[in-house]
Amino acid sequence: MIARDTAFDPSLLSATTRALADAAPEADRTGDFPWTGIRAVHQSGLLESTVATRYGGAGASLHEAATILAALGRGDPSVALISAMTIFSHLGQATKSHWPEDLYKRLIKQAKQHPLLLNAARVEPELGSPARGGLPATVARRAASGWSITGRKRFVTGAHGLTHFLVWAHTDETSARVGTFVVPNKLPGIRVIENWKSLGMRASGSHDVEYTDVEIPLENVIDLVDPSVAQQDNRAHAAITLALTALYLGVAEAAQEAFIRFAHERVPTNLGHPIARTERFVTLSGEIDLLVSGARQIIFDALKDKQAEAEKHIRARLLAGRQLRDAVQIAVRGIGNPGLGNELGLERHFRDIQSVLVHAPQEDTSISILGRAAFERWKSEKDTPLAPPVNLTVLKTA
Repeated sequence: MIARDTAFDPSLLSATTRALADAAPEADRTGDFPWTGIRAVHQSGLLESTVATRYGGAGASLHEAATILAALGRGDPSVALISAMTIFSHLGQATKSHWPEDLYKRLIKQAKQHPLLLNAARVEPELGSPARGGLPATVARRAASGWSITGRKRFVTGAHGLTHFLVWAHTDETSARVGTFVVPNKLPGIRVIENWKSLGMRASGSHDVEYTDVEIPLENVIDLVDPSVAQQDNRAHAAITLALTALYLGVAEAAQEAFIRFAHERVPTNLGHPIARTERFVTLSGEIDLLVSGARQIIFDALKDKQAEAEKHIRARLLAGRQLRDAVQIAVRGIGNPGLGNELGLERHFRDIQSVLVHAPQEDTSISILGRAAFERWKSEKDTPLAPPVNLTVLKTA
C-alpha cells in the first residue's frame, strides 16, 4: 500500500534497492544490460512513479523522483541512470503535455506489461553535446509511412534495452524544423555500436546507435519547432540535472556504508579491537559524513525551493557533486589496499562516482553560466539608481 504522504512505498523502495545491490557486482563485471535490476524497478512500479495522475499514475514530484534515484543509485547507479531517463520523460509529459496524446497513452498501457524504457538520443560524434550549442546532423525525411530517420548518436544510455529512442533530428523540409522523434527499438535500420568501455557505470550500456532509413509513423514526433528556438536551454534543465545528481549521492552513501562496515569488521592483532575505535578512523568517518550528508542536504534543500532560480540548482549540483567525489576518494584512500580490491565494493563505487559531473551540461559549462550570471547581477546592481539618502534629522524630530 502506497504511503499517503508520498507517491511511492518507502519499504518497497528499500527492497528494490537491496535487489539492485545484490545484482550490481555481476552487472558491473560483465557490462551486459542490467535486466535483473531493471525488472526489479519495473515490478516495484517506480519506473512509472512520475506518470501524471491524469493518466492513472502516482504523479511523483521532482523532489520525490530524486529520492527514488538516490535509493536506486545506492543499489546500482547504472540501473538508476537508465531508470532516470524514463522517470524524467514521464515527468516532462506531466508538466508540459508535449507528447502526442494517443501515442503516450499507448505507451503507458504497454508499461503495465513490461518495462517501458525511454531515453533521449541527442549527442552526436561531430556535434558533441547539445549543451554546448549547435543543431543535429541527424535528419528526418518524409516517407510513405511517415518519417525516415538517418544519423548516428553517442552515449545512448541503456541502448540495448530501451523500448524507444527519443532521437533529436532536423527535417529535410524547405524550411527545416527540429524535433524529437520517437523511434521504437529493434526496427530495421537500427544498429547499436558496442563501444561503451568506460571506467565506471559499465552496466549503463551507453553505446553509440546508428539509424539508417528507420521508418516511423508521422505522429511519432515531439516539439517540432523552428531551429531558432531548438537550442538546449541549460538553465531550464538545471533542476533536472540536480535531481540526476541524487543517484550519485546513492553511490557515495553506499561507499560510506562499505567504509563503516570495514572499520567495524577489521580487527588487527596488534590492536585487539576494531579500527573503528581508533581516532584516525573516527576522524575519517566524520570527514566522509560531512561531505556525503552535506551533499544530501544541499541537493534536497535546493529541490524543495520551488521558486529557486536556475543558478541555485546549478550551484547545488556542482557543490554536491564535488563533495560526493571527494568523499568516496577519502574512503578508498583511508582504507588503503583493501579499498582498491573488489571485495568491499569501494573500488566499484570509486569508479562510478567519477561520472557525477560529466553529464550535460558539463562542469565548465555550468561554471560559465554562474560566471555570466554574476557579471549580469553586478551590472544590474551598478545601473540601478540609488535611493535618496534618508534625512536623519527629520527622523529624530519625528
